Amino acid sequence: MSAIGVVICGISVGMFKRAELGVDPFQSLMSGLNAVIPIRFGRLYLIANVVLLLFALVMDRKKIGLATVINLVFFGYIAEFVQKLLERLFPQMNLAARLLLLFAAVVLMCLATAFYFTADLGVSTYDAVSLIISQRQDKVPFQYCRIISDLVCVVLGVILCLTAGYTFRKILASVGIGTIITAFFMGPLIEWFNVHAARPFLARHDPNHP
Repeated sequence: MSAIGVVICGISVGMFKRAELGVDPFQSLMSGLNAVIPIRFGRLYLIANVVLLLFALVMDRKKIGLATVINLVFFGYIAEFVQKLLERLFPQMNLAARLLLLFAAVVLMCLATAFYFTADLGVSTYDAVSLIISQRQDKVPFQYCRIISDLVCVVLGVILCLTAGYTFRKILASVGIGTIITAFFMGPLIEWFNVHAARPFLARHDPNHP
């Protein structure tokens, strides 16, 4: 559950990027960083997550595990590979096809995130931030902490893209309708998949798991 969840999340980010209708909030921040630090996306993602890893290690090491390591090392490169693959397979996509790809990416990302959350073998460094804040702030529901952190990422991503001189159209490829959907609904959708898919799946295959 943990490894497959991380891999599918990487695939979904590649789909977001190919749809060019806005990526998820954390990736919008990464796009902004990539605009001002023009190095390979997979390498930049690794560097940014090492910084977040240090925060998670200091605040709550229990959130760090197998899934964290897989995410840290492979996620950015998986997303980069899938984006380039889709660009080769579908060099021209109309709006309807891009919207369909976006919808599939949102569903896959939320489902995959719920699976590796529930597997309890560590989460991505970005996901760990919302989980840690949720547990430390008088048990504020995770979905609300996620919405706040997502909005912060979106704002920073837009500022960085503007700083790099991106055109409005190019900014919309990183911060668009897909970003709005994930910023406001990803937290609740992840929780929905936790309750209706991931936890029942784990209960069926590992009845001894608490």
